[in-house]
Amino acid sequence: MKIVGITGGIGSGKTTVANMFKEFGVPVYNSDIEAKALMNRSKVIKRKLIGLFGEKAYQNNILNRPYIAQIIFNNKELLERMNSIVHPKVGQHFKRWLKKHNEKPYVLKESAILFETGGYKNCDYVILVTAPITERIKRVIKRDNSTQEKVQAIINNQSKDDDNKAKAHFVINNLKLEDTHKQVLKIHKTLLKSY
Repeated sequence: MKIVGITGGIGSGKTTVANMFKEFGVPVYNSDIEAKALMNRSKVIKRKLIGLFGEKAYQNNILNRPYIAQIIFNNKELLERMNSIVHPKVGQHFKRWLKKHNEKPYVLKESAILFETGGYKNCDYVILVTAPITERIKRVIKRDNSTQEKVQAIINNQSKDDDNKAKAHFVINNLKLEDTHKQVLKIHKTLLKSY
């Protein structure tokens, strides 16, 4: 079984593309969703995040996301320290999840920061999902009811598509869904041949 990483900046449409692979029966592990769940479930993560951000990090035993987001998007060092707490646990969870799908030719591991964390090195192949920055900003403002400044701050903290293209095996330009679907089908067929 092959592990295929799928990544891209905020608003690029990683999840939309991952869902297209799901239509072909490909199991998808969403690292971002699992990380959020583990931050609420894991006592070890909770203790360490409270140590890092203070008691306000959790409200009623639930991660105080707006409070933490406000701190980390202007402080790369704290963002990296938070990632070093959360991501090893996500990695362990992913290994357990993998065992349930070992009969499949390949699985997708969706992660917004696959390149930043070095997680791409543990993948057999990597798919990078791209879209123009203006389009990405529009999508996130609409999806999250956010502001252009907040979205731009997130983009500034993520690695650039041009830097990542050299590390990716496949690049999907996600602008029109019909075109995206064709690109997904082509990659799916290629991955099945490599099995």
